[in-house]
Amino acid sequence: MIIDFHTHTFPARIVEAAMGELIPRFGYLQPTYDGSEDGLRAYAAELGVDYCVVLNIATNPRQMKKVNDFAASSNHGRIVSFGSVHPCAEDALEEAERIKALGLKGVKLHPDYQDFWVDDERFFPLYRKLGELGLITTFHAGQDMGCFEPVRCTPERLARILPLFGGSPVIAAHMGSNYMWHEVEELLCGKDIYFDTAYIYGNMPPEQGRRLTLKHGTDRILLGSDMPWSRTTDEMKYIKSWRLTDTDYARIYGENGAKLLGL
Repeated sequence: MIIDFHTHTFPARIVEAAMGELIPRFGYLQPTYDGSEDGLRAYAAELGVDYCVVLNIATNPRQMKKVNDFAASSNHGRIVSFGSVHPCAEDALEEAERIKALGLKGVKLHPDYQDFWVDDERFFPLYRKLGELGLITTFHAGQDMGCFEPVRCTPERLARILPLFGGSPVIAAHMGSNYMWHEVEELLCGKDIYFDTAYIYGNMPPEQGRRLTLKHGTDRILLGSDMPWSRTTDEMKYIKSWRLTDTDYARIYGENGAKLLGL
């Protein structure tokens, strides 16, 4: 089984505008598909990916409910959709409960796009609520090509908030924190957190990836691509450079994700 735990789509009514804004922001990076739900389903089937976790992001409080309604509408077949809570929304805790009621298994938080510091104490009640609900929480972590500085979610800040989730799953995207992997090894490896491999193909030295993975444990690593910005199969080829065992690859490519999602 292959589960890509980090992909993106946009609703049909905004997909063209959204991709038109993101492509130049990412340095005119060539997307692998058009950013639509149908595009992802077709491309995943072509690549042989069994399930794609789609990480939706509410970039402002006003759009939060619409984002989660879209997530719920696409949550079937190959797509497992996560909702999103905007931490600054007055009804953030209530929306977390609604996400659970919609049958979604997790949420995506992006401190850079949502303009909050991950360890700001104002948001601790939200983290506790997500933990109480048993939702999987995925953080964008480290640097982002679209908004390089400041980095609002660092390994140090993540380590500080982990206990607030009460043991419910937390995922730090981009191998713990994009381009901050020395700090990941020092501050996050061995802690109760998962890393996904999204968009590290061609960016992370293979020996560093191998060392970090073996230190953290292959049962805590999830395959991710960041599609449409990178291919699942390219990330898999890169992970092969870590020289792990077949058992390790089976865990990373699908078994760990299946366990988290209850598949």
